[in-house]
Amino acid sequence: MSQRVTSVSRVVIRFAGDSGDGMQLVGDRFTAQSTLFGNDVSTFPDFPAEIRAPGGTLPGVSAFQIQFADHSVSTPGDAADVLVAMNPAALRANLGGLPRGADVIVDTDEFTGRNLVKAGYPAGVSPLADGSLAGYRVHAVALTALTVGALRSFDLPRRDAERGRNMFALGLLSWMYHRPTEATVAFLREKFARRPELAAANVAAFTAGWNYGETTESFGGGYRVASAPREPGRYRTITGNRALAYGLIAAADRAGLPLFLGSYPITPASDILHELSRQRHFGVTTFQAEDEIAGIGAALGASFGGSLGVTTTSGPGLALKSETIGLAVSLELPLVIVDVQRGGPSTGLPTKTEQSDLLQALYGRNGESPVPVLAASSPGDCFGAAVEAVRIAVTYRTPVVLLSDGYLANGSEPWRVPEVDELPVIAPAFATGPNAVDADGTPCFQPYLRDPDTLARPWAVPGTPGLEHRVGGLEKADRTGEISYDAANHDHMVRTRRAKVDRIARGLPPLVVDDPGGRAEVLVLGWGSTAGPIAAACTEVRAAGGAVARAHLRHLDPFPADLGELLGRYRRVLVPEMNLGQLAGLLRARYPVDVESLTQVRGMPFKVAELRTAIEKVAADV
Repeated sequence: MSQRVTSVSRVVIRFAGDSGDGMQLVGDRFTAQSTLFGNDVSTFPDFPAEIRAPGGTLPGVSAFQIQFADHSVSTPGDAADVLVAMNPAALRANLGGLPRGADVIVDTDEFTGRNLVKAGYPAGVSPLADGSLAGYRVHAVALTALTVGALRSFDLPRRDAERGRNMFALGLLSWMYHRPTEATVAFLREKFARRPELAAANVAAFTAGWNYGETTESFGGGYRVASAPREPGRYRTITGNRALAYGLIAAADRAGLPLFLGSYPITPASDILHELSRQRHFGVTTFQAEDEIAGIGAALGASFGGSLGVTTTSGPGLALKSETIGLAVSLELPLVIVDVQRGGPSTGLPTKTEQSDLLQALYGRNGESPVPVLAASSPGDCFGAAVEAVRIAVTYRTPVVLLSDGYLANGSEPWRVPEVDELPVIAPAFATGPNAVDADGTPCFQPYLRDPDTLARPWAVPGTPGLEHRVGGLEKADRTGEISYDAANHDHMVRTRRAKVDRIARGLPPLVVDDPGGRAEVLVLGWGSTAGPIAAACTEVRAAGGAVARAHLRHLDPFPADLGELLGRYRRVLVPEMNLGQLAGLLRARYPVDVESLTQVRGMPFKVAELRTAIEKVAADV
């Protein structure tokens, strides 16, 4: 007699194991399955900070968390409903954030005395036997032994057979939540196409896990999460780094420009370089430089030559690029600098997330060097943010800093692929001939004669007859571009460059405010990757009967023109940030509004519960 399938509206699963256990692969495949099924999903890959920590130790634990639901979700969830722990270290590292009553699936074969000691448990005292897991629904499964048994007919060394246990776990979870399996089978066959025996073994392990769920009675009849309603369109699961790469390609195409990426690998930005290097058929050129300075120097040179120059980095690399960004400010050429932020000063926390580069992006250069700064707010939004960064850079002839972070870069969500006509047309409007006359009436080219609307100077491609001009880091004379040490001219050029950035605000759309009923007296204002947690927290506050408004900033310099008016509408303004209050400080300096700061720098995204508590506390004091 078949057991009843339980319907639930949402589930959070956390896969955890050693960094070599394939947890990211399992998470990616479960995400793809859930997206194909029609669920809304949000993910959070949690990589270990060490490249290869000793196996079975806490520093080496790698995890992947996914929330999938029959409704819109904006975070990977505060806590898991299901923890899949491949060894004692994975259990110990993740048990503290697990709510009582959660399902815990463990590989009992890994709970040996040696592994228990490496994970910090007393020798011979297993949490599976000492009663410490009494508050959870523990499913002790011999994943390793079952996998090896399922692959006995394959001529594989035992170690290779054991590696298939991640596919066994994926098959088990796929059965538990009635995920479609065809795409995963096709993926495995394609991934191991050059080694058919490995492809067959992985498919067999995956199938064995499915069959184990079907035949055992430990999991009842499993669970079903219905598909979520969506706006019509074509969807795919996408990470922030991949979306950003695609956005750069699309924007370059809309501008009719070849795309050149000059970059140096750095976590967590490297995947943008990897992705763009595979897209040569779209007119993309990638240059992996020997260091950060060479990368941006090449990108700026490409812009001078008439291409769309882009460079990618994280916070430490942004510091190294600062002088060349200042050169781009002086040259007034398009350049996109992508900063995928990570935690901490110096090398900090390479695999963890933070929003602490805002002030560096705004002011981290010598002299008055104004640069437009904008930030993406979700993995899918990285596409639109990249397009917007290119639009501003090309239209206003300026370097632009685009901020992402590790949470967005590695996280994923369903993304509706836009139609081409939904994207803006970006016009480089290259200079083609003289734009002025000299003292004796002869036509000439003045490289710093500006567009009256944008204050952008002409973009003249080297080699264009009659448009010869000088570039360099020394101050330029207004209009002519000659080297100038004149005090009045320097003052004029500094103010003009600032005014050019400020003019960007004229073309920005009004801020979107989420304020159902219009009766809220508290505004939660965010930027970057706090968008998802803030949205979820505001939804929970409203569901409990509270009133709260929400707005999110993409443009951080210049601020939208209506920001001051918006802030003035509310009695209290709360700004959550994964730093020590950088945006809040800027707002206090700029606007006569009492801005309250909520900060954390734990290398992790905000929890929805902590944001909800903070919002309700502020609202109670109004």
